Amino acid sequence: MSPLTPPAAPIGLTRSDFLRQTGTLAGVALLGPVLPALAATGPVLKRSIPSSGEMIPVIGSGTAVIFDVEAQHARVPQLAESMRTLIAGGGAMIDTAPTYGQAEKRLGEVLKMLEPPIRERAFIATKISITGEQAGIDQVTRSFADLGVARFDLLQVHNVRDTDTHLKTIRRLRDEGKVRYTGITTSFERTHPEFERIMRTEKIDFIQIDYALDNRLAEQRILPLAQERGLAVIINLPFGRNRLFAKAKGRELPDFAKEIDCASWAQFFLKFLLGHPAVTVIIPGTDRPEYALDNLAAARGRIPDAVMRKRMLDYWESLG
Repeated sequence: MSPLTPPAAPIGLTRSDFLRQTGTLAGVALLGPVLPALAATGPVLKRSIPSSGEMIPVIGSGTAVIFDVEAQHARVPQLAESMRTLIAGGGAMIDTAPTYGQAEKRLGEVLKMLEPPIRERAFIATKISITGEQAGIDQVTRSFADLGVARFDLLQVHNVRDTDTHLKTIRRLRDEGKVRYTGITTSFERTHPEFERIMRTEKIDFIQIDYALDNRLAEQRILPLAQERGLAVIINLPFGRNRLFAKAKGRELPDFAKEIDCASWAQFFLKFLLGHPAVTVIIPGTDRPEYALDNLAAARGRIPDAVMRKRMLDYWESLG
């Protein structure tokens, strides 16, 4: 085993315990020395946004729940350090929404806390999450103010709600130079028929869908259609609302994980998703710097091919 490759997680350890005991977590103050331990296998993988050819890092972060805190909450500096670590380490996309409580306001404050060279590398994605044209316009106006930016890299219709109306608003903003890319999102199976209709009939750049090792419904129709239509794909809920960690707790990684440069369960889960050719970016919620490092490591080294993905799935299902 390479001295830069942590061993498989011992029985009973949480993700944080494992990182701490293997020396890859030394606390926020020591993140500089920590980074090489998880970045030794090369640069973070980037993939192309089909509509433009722009290359984007395949690991980003979501903000639901974790950024919904008060301005004076003790977690805010940790969130800022998590985003600094993510972007400095090679990530870019940070996805949020006005319906995530106070997440947009906190993210706006966090962005101001980052050094300009790092802040400028962030790819900011948000959403319209309401019904009605004027209500959508008003919501976007608040999002600009809360996030403290003059342009969104990506503006999405959230959970295909009043999509035809909001796509008109998003395209107008794009024409005005206030939005770079357009998209739609869902995390609900009941919306898939409408989601597919929009994918087939509208000219958009991105879709966002839930997909995880134990939630592979998107593989059946959504991901193949995205490839057919030339759409970038953002994956949310890659850890299945932490179901995957709950099942993995106390279990060791399989020996073959080293064949894809995989050193943690988080990397195992993320690499499985990155092995699907339709996937462009994955946005796990990232509220600790050590999680940012761990997630980024999934985008370094070897990515599983179809044969390895089958092996990973078979092993996972054998765990019962």
